[in-house]
Amino acid sequence: MKTLRNIGSLAFVLGLFTSIFAGIPWYVIISDDPALPWWLRIAIFCLLGGILVVLMTVALGQRKNLAKAGGPLTTESDSSVLLLNSTELPGREITKILGLVQGHTVFAVWLGKDLSALVRLILGGELTEYTDMMGKARSTATARMITQAEEMGADAIINVRYTTTSVVASAAELLVYGTAVKLNE
Repeated sequence: MKTLRNIGSLAFVLGLFTSIFAGIPWYVIISDDPALPWWLRIAIFCLLGGILVVLMTVALGQRKNLAKAGGPLTTESDSSVLLLNSTELPGREITKILGLVQGHTVFAVWLGKDLSALVRLILGGELTEYTDMMGKARSTATARMITQAEEMGADAIINVRYTTTSVVASAAELLVYGTAVKLNE
């Protein structure tokens, strides 16, 4: 289903850009004949067909998502660095504060996924394109912060905080930061 939606999104984007950047200039500047050339007709059909495919796959995806219940989210980490959003670690003592560590990234969705999200805004439901984007951004930024803490020799990162900012229409900045610390054995 996702592959079909991506194909529809790609057809839409190709049709849109061909129509706008080649078709309109051709029609305005070059054409004396009101009949549209074959390549512009194909671009328009790709544009409209892509929208139709995206609409159908989003509607079918929503229908499938309503039928099944969502399972719990799991997060796995390969790192031995503990992450806490508190300033204390029960049963352990902080022996040294190493300093601020942070991870940062800016993620965006491409125009095709933006179209899918726009359709979902109309039909209702979770904007999975943006949910996936923010999940990947959070994982990337957290991994960068953990790498920085490991380079400092940290055992844990305390007082972990996440913050997001909208950079442009479909791009978001995600910053994660905390204090790297050494713990007693």
